[in-house]
Amino acid sequence: MLSYTVYSEAGGVGKSTLAANLAVAHARAGLDVLVVPLDPQDGDLSRLLGVDDERADADVDSLVRHIIESPKGPFEELVRTTEGVDVVPEHNNLSDLPGHLDREQSKAEQLGDAYNIYAQLHRVLDEGEVGSEYDVLICDPPATESDHLYNAIYATRNLVIPVEPSAKGRASVEGLQNLATNFAEQLGIDVGVLAAVPNGVKNTSDQREMLRDIEFTTPETIGDRTSLMEGCWKQQCSAFEYVREHRDRRRDYEVETLAQLDRIARHLESQVGVDAPHPPEPGALKREEPA
Repeated sequence: MLSYTVYSEAGGVGKSTLAANLAVAHARAGLDVLVVPLDPQDGDLSRLLGVDDERADADVDSLVRHIIESPKGPFEELVRTTEGVDVVPEHNNLSDLPGHLDREQSKAEQLGDAYNIYAQLHRVLDEGEVGSEYDVLICDPPATESDHLYNAIYATRNLVIPVEPSAKGRASVEGLQNLATNFAEQLGIDVGVLAAVPNGVKNTSDQREMLRDIEFTTPETIGDRTSLMEGCWKQQCSAFEYVREHRDRRRDYEVETLAQLDRIARHLESQVGVDAPHPPEPGALKREEPA
């Protein structure tokens, strides 16, 4: 199984957009994909993919309820499907997650039991048999150090880093490597970086210098695609769906961006030996079914 958390300490680098588009790129190659977004703020991945309509409903079941072992139903009933991707939609009670985890830890300690607040998402996914039901798991936590992030890292053990091509972006990558190293040492787990994905690149000399200094594998460098990504948020869909259904004409550079997303997905799959059964031609908007 391929599992990873898309994360950057720098905000506004297209983290959720990258996570959503990579999920669709995996799915369109024939893989079963689950996305677990964990951002308590509006404007998150659930919003991007149009499955956030119940995020303010206090009566519905939610991932947080499962994390604190007070679910209203089985895990699989949390899942919504869009563009071939299964998503556990975000709920407003994600903002209360740290408090819930602290209380659960306190109760456990009073009973003399151990309680790892960072392992609870992993437990939920394990009990939900996600490892046997899915080929790919992607987590999208908020762009801050938090219990949401630590649960995501503990569950996935791998990172994909969207990189802003600037001095700020360089600092965030360096800080993230330190965070991953410290977290691995504290919890006794290995945390790997599968790829860094520079995006919004305008190919200035300063940006080229910065990109050369990235120590992680960078399978693709994505240019400035502000119009495309803003269109995705407006239409609540992936870049693949937006170009296919909402563009009045094909733009070669946008089709190349889709091809880059496909190639990044294949690169990530290859890191853990996952073979997509029906990988499309990179960037293809229609795929012939295999004979």
